[in-house]
Amino acid sequence: MSDQPTWNANIPDITEFSKNMSEVASRSQDLVVEFLKRQADSDGPDNPDPQNLSAAFLEMTAKIMTDPTKLAEAQMSLWSDHLQLWQRTAMRFVGQKVEPTTEPDAGDRRFKDAQWDENQIFDFVKQSYLLTARWIQKTVGDVEGLDEKIAKKVDFFTHQFVDAMAPTNFVLTNPQVLKATIESGGENLANGLKNMLDDLERGKGRLNIKMTDMSAFKVGGNIATTPGKVVFQNELMQLIQYTPTTDKVFKRPLLIAPPWINKFYILDLRQDNSFIKWAVAKGYTVFVISWINPGADLAEAGFEDYMNKGILDALDAIEQATGERDVTAIGYCIGGTLMSATLAYMAEKGDDRIKAATFFASQIDFSEPGELSVFIDEDQLQQIESMMEETGVLESSRMAETFNMLRSNDLIWSFVVNNYLLGKDPFPFDLLYWNSDSTNLPRAVHSFYLREMYQHNRLSEPGGITLNGVPIDLSKIGIPIYLQASKEDHISPSKSVFKATQIYTGPVRFMVAGSGHIAGVINPPEAGKYQHWTNDNDAETFDEWFDGATEHPGSWWPDWHKWLAKKSGPQVAARTPGDGALEPIEDAPGTYVTMPGA
Repeated sequence: MSDQPTWNANIPDITEFSKNMSEVASRSQDLVVEFLKRQADSDGPDNPDPQNLSAAFLEMTAKIMTDPTKLAEAQMSLWSDHLQLWQRTAMRFVGQKVEPTTEPDAGDRRFKDAQWDENQIFDFVKQSYLLTARWIQKTVGDVEGLDEKIAKKVDFFTHQFVDAMAPTNFVLTNPQVLKATIESGGENLANGLKNMLDDLERGKGRLNIKMTDMSAFKVGGNIATTPGKVVFQNELMQLIQYTPTTDKVFKRPLLIAPPWINKFYILDLRQDNSFIKWAVAKGYTVFVISWINPGADLAEAGFEDYMNKGILDALDAIEQATGERDVTAIGYCIGGTLMSATLAYMAEKGDDRIKAATFFASQIDFSEPGELSVFIDEDQLQQIESMMEETGVLESSRMAETFNMLRSNDLIWSFVVNNYLLGKDPFPFDLLYWNSDSTNLPRAVHSFYLREMYQHNRLSEPGGITLNGVPIDLSKIGIPIYLQASKEDHISPSKSVFKATQIYTGPVRFMVAGSGHIAGVINPPEAGKYQHWTNDNDAETFDEWFDGATEHPGSWWPDWHKWLAKKSGPQVAARTPGDGALEPIEDAPGTYVTMPGA
C-alpha cells in the first residue's frame, strides 16, 4: 500500500472536454423530455409504492423510537467507528502504516480497482461507506418487535438502498470513472447517456439495462445448437428429441421440464457447457419441453394446462416417438414444482410412467422461500394481478427486474457503472444473453403459482391443491428422487429445497452444489469449477445434513449420472428422431424458443 496519494490520469483536452460536456447536457435534456413524454402518454403512472414500503418502514421507525437508549448507543457506535477512521486516515497521510478500520467482504468486486486501496482519499471514502452501510443494516436488523415478514422486507430493501448509495455508483467518488472522464474528456459520460437513452427506448419507458452484447449470440446459431428435432407441439410447448451420439442408449428416455419463466436453452448454451449435449453423450435419449412465450391469447392458461399440455402430453408423445412407456424425468426450478405436482397427480391416478425423477433447484415447501418472499404480500400480489389484468400476462421485463434485485450489485449496479458511467458496451456473455431473453407469464398460471405456492404454501399440504378435480398429496410420491440444491441460491434456497426430503416417501438422494441458482446447476465436469456436498445419512434439518456432509471438488454431474444410470434400464440401440410414430416437425431448437411474446 502506498504512503502517498497516487493518481495517474492525463490532463484532458479542454476543447474536447467542453464539447463532451455540452453533449452530456443535451442528452440529459433528451432523457428528461423522453421520460416526461412517456409519462404523459401512459394510461396512468405506476403505483409509486408497489411494495408498500412506506408502511413497513414507518412501522420499523416507530419500533426504533420506542427505545431511544438503544438508538443512542447505536449512534455512538457509528460515531466511534468514524472517529477511528479519521484518526487512522490522518496517520496514513503523514506516512504511517495503519490497518484499515474496515474492509470489503471477500466477494465484493465493487472495490477491485487499486485506487480504492492506494489512494488515501478514495480509501477513506470506501471505508466510510462500508462503516455506514453496515451500521444501517445492523441497526435495522436489530429492531425488536417487528412482524417477521415486515422485518424481512425492511432488511431486504435497506440492503437495496445501501447498495444504490455505494460510492462506486457516482462519477466523483469512483476513481475508475473519474479517471476515464478526465482521460476521455468526458466522452465516457456522453456515451453513457446514449446507452441509457437506448435502454429506455428498448424498455418502452422503463430502464431495461443491457447486460451483454445481444448481437453476439443467435439461438440455434452459436447457442442452443445440440442437434435434434421438434417431434411434437401444441399451443403451450414444443417437444424436442435430441439426436444420439452413441450407438447404444439407456432404454428409458429422459424428459426435462425447464421453468417457463425463462427459456429452456439454459441447459444448452455453448457446446462446452451444455447439460443436454453432455447427457446425450452419456447415452440418454433426451427430450426437452420448450415452452411458448405467451401473449394475451394464453392469459387463461393455468397450472393444470401446463401439467396436461406440458408434462402429460410430453409423456404420450415420448411413447409414440420411442415405443417406451417408462421414462425418467428432470424438473428445473418452477418446472420442478410442476413436475412434483404432476407426479402426485399421477400417483393418485395410478400412472407410474415416470420411474425416477431429478429436481434442479426446485421448491415444493414454500414456508422458507428466501428473499423472494419480500415480494409476496397481499398488496404486491394485488399490484401484480392488476398489471396482468390489463395485458393478460406479466411482461418478461417485470419478472427480470425482480430476479435482478436479488443480486443487485452483480446484475444492476455493475452495469450502471460499466454502461452509463464508463460509457462502455457490455461484454458478450452467453449466460447473460439467456438471462435477458426472458418470457412473459400467463395471468392465470402466475397468479395461481404466487398465491397457492408462495403465499399459502398449499402444495406441501395433503389435499391442498386440486388438479383436474383430483386433490393431490406429495407424500404419495414414492419413486427414487435425486434432489439438487445450490449453496448460494437466492431463488430456491438450499434450506427450502431440503424440505422435500421430509415429504417424499421414496428414496431421496439430496446433494448440494457450490455457487447459485444457475452456475450451481450448469457446471460441466471439464470446467473443474466449484464443488458439491453429499451425505448418505438421514437428517431432519438442512443444517444437520450439511454438518455431516462430505465436500467433493468439481461438478456434481457425474454423481447424478451414476445415480440415474442404475434407474434407466438396459442399453438398447440408439433412437434417432423420426424413427417412431412421430414425424419431425422442424430442427431443434424449434421456433417457440425464438418467438416473441405477443
